Amino acid sequence: MKYTGFTNTDFEVFKIDGFEERMDALKENIRPKLEALGHHFTPTLSSLTGTEMYAHVAKHARRTVNPPKDTWVAFASNSRGYKMLPHFQIGLWETHVFVWFAVIYEAPNKAEFGKTLEKKINTIYKDTPKEFVWSGDHTKPDVLLHKDLKKEDLNALFERLQTVKKAEILCGYQFPKEEVVEMSAEDFIEKVDQVFNQLLPLYKMA
Repeated sequence: MKYTGFTNTDFEVFKIDGFEERMDALKENIRPKLEALGHHFTPTLSSLTGTEMYAHVAKHARRTVNPPKDTWVAFASNSRGYKMLPHFQIGLWETHVFVWFAVIYEAPNKAEFGKTLEKKINTIYKDTPKEFVWSGDHTKPDVLLHKDLKKEDLNALFERLQTVKKAEILCGYQFPKEEVVEMSAEDFIEKVDQVFNQLLPLYKMA
């Protein structure tokens, strides 16, 4: 099982109308690549985090009408699920590939994590690579570029995590579609590897 690289066909999947049709194309084109990335990065992330990690490829099982607008593989320290835990993700929307560290709304220790982030704001603000992005909602493609943020903006995200039930925090890197389709599989894997290494401090804080 080897990752072979994303192509324009993979991104075109999200333009297909109809739930069944899009799901079929997603299963055929994208899912094998996400499974291959899961297979590749599980040992890497287990080694990085010092915890056994498991890959979870999105099945979109709860959906029956609206076709998915994005899809992903998530990595967490539980074989049964990832949504309750701090986790990593690789996935794609129609316009880009994302690589995230994420704590999403199901995580029970969200508020505590928000406090930890607030306490370490100076380090996080200084050490996060300029080209990285932040998000407060994994269901939307919009992001905030780290180099455009003031410390107060970042702190507002961390405070929101403590007080708003649906709040989330995601940090990572995006590859525009045009860039990723030109990359070799090896180059993509190497870059994702770098991103995971750079996101590790956030995972350890969580």
